[in-house]
Amino acid sequence: MRAVMQKFPDTEWAVSERQVPYEAAVRFMEARARAIREEGAPELVWFLEHPPLYTSGTSAKADDLRDPSRFPVFDAGRGGEYTYHGPGQRVAYMMLDVAQRGRDVRAFVQNLETWIVAALSAFNVEAGTRDGRVGVWVDRTQAGGPLREDKIAAIGVRLKKWVSFHGISLNVEPDLEHFSGITPCGIADPRYGVTSLVDLGIPATMEDVDTALKAAFETVFESRLVRVQEPLAAIS
Repeated sequence: MRAVMQKFPDTEWAVSERQVPYEAAVRFMEARARAIREEGAPELVWFLEHPPLYTSGTSAKADDLRDPSRFPVFDAGRGGEYTYHGPGQRVAYMMLDVAQRGRDVRAFVQNLETWIVAALSAFNVEAGTRDGRVGVWVDRTQAGGPLREDKIAAIGVRLKKWVSFHGISLNVEPDLEHFSGITPCGIADPRYGVTSLVDLGIPATMEDVDTALKAAFETVFESRLVRVQEPLAAIS
């Protein structure tokens, strides 16, 4: 068994096999974040998928919602602009105690980026961050051709009393055409698009991605993940 360099207490880890309604997920996250701060509940990383929907962050611009009647639209209250969630996308909601992890929001977001990049390296995907563009990107520029970079993962978090919620979304095999109803993260430049593992020619399953994310989390966040019952039971 791979040893974990553990600096922080165990973090609970749950996976929902069924698509989770967005509003139910937000209610659960808010309650769990409150329990972490007020009752000392364990931290939780929650892996799930949503039905097709759009969410708006605190920096969202109305003009970036190109097709408001296509899917339900939710005000997420997190940082960032418009994003899409749907089947084939691994969403990871992070309910972590950022106070005990250094009270450094910038470092926390950088750890989220590092986590995604490390997980993608398990599939031999060279990904990284870009100045001025939130999220994780892959360079798809052809030799001698114009610049082309595609986003493969988005990040949007919120902190309340130094406990995080919301988190990241990694495109495994979503319908990429669904992103056309918004300007993803406010980036309209045609040089920048959206991609997924399958779009890159990597036939990864959601279980493969979960395994890579779990291993990378334990390395980057220095905390062992312990599997627990999925939160739908707490929602219902």
